[in-house]
Amino acid sequence: MPHPSLPPAPIRRARSGRGIASGLVLGALADRLLGDPPRWHPVAGIGRAIAVLEQQLYGDSHARGAGLTGLSVAAAWGIGALATRRAGARGTVLVTATTTWAVLGGTTLCRVGVAMADALDAGDLDAARRLVPSLCGRDPDALDEAGMIRAAVESIAENTSDAAVAPLLWGAVAGVPGLLAYRTANTLDAMVGYRNPRYQRFGWASARLDDLANLVPARLSGLLVVALGGAPTRTVATWRRDAGRHPSPNAGVVESAFAGAIGVRLGGRTEYRHGVENRPLLGTGAAPTTTDLRAAVHLSRRVQVGAALTSAMIAILVNRRSGD
Repeated sequence: MPHPSLPPAPIRRARSGRGIASGLVLGALADRLLGDPPRWHPVAGIGRAIAVLEQQLYGDSHARGAGLTGLSVAAAWGIGALATRRAGARGTVLVTATTTWAVLGGTTLCRVGVAMADALDAGDLDAARRLVPSLCGRDPDALDEAGMIRAAVESIAENTSDAAVAPLLWGAVAGVPGLLAYRTANTLDAMVGYRNPRYQRFGWASARLDDLANLVPARLSGLLVVALGGAPTRTVATWRRDAGRHPSPNAGVVESAFAGAIGVRLGGRTEYRHGVENRPLLGTGAAPTTTDLRAAVHLSRRVQVGAALTSAMIAILVNRRSGD
């Protein structure tokens, strides 16, 4: 029998859903106002913990890489579950808001995009190159002005999904454990999910898990770009025609949607420190300029707001259905 002092389970779940929804919106607002935490960033802590585990577990095999992935994500989920349990019903909003703010990266992403556009408009290529590592893993010394603009637009498109939409959606579905587990999976992919000799096998599980975790968020991001980008017909057409050409099943969706919404052409020769990739072309417009880069930033901000509101509604619906 339920405890006599507690409300019925469906009511508790409904309250939990509202608490998670409120926490997600407040966390997104904190990210918009404050950006990333200036010191002791939790995501940096996740990265350091993964690096320590990698040193202990590394081996040129799928099994060892799967062990790193499983241990890291399970630990993150467990920490989130423990934090939720200790917070209790009354602390749901606070712990969800704090965690959401900690794992989101959309505002800092947009700030770097604007700083890149400002530097290039001022003719300061060296300053722009110093910003490249904050956006992507490409070799800044190999990029000219056009290359830096394209890298920034593509990174803003992909990371609008990875650093904003996906965490919010996982938070809506699974609360604080979902927020932390997703961010850990995404960080694993950024650290070991490369197709180079060291990580070809060891990083396979992390790369595949990240693909799976972003499958739905990337498509929600695409839908939000269609709804908020101002050119829905062209965006849908570009998405349908070009997304499948991209080597990533998820990045292709958001990059092609952004290309269609802004009216630019993305893709082409892409130089990383570990080698060169010739990416397929996405979109039929001209190569992006700094004006287009600023448009991508504005679009990313709109999508982030749409994702916060959508995720809040999903959180309420998920908990309401679980009580049916």
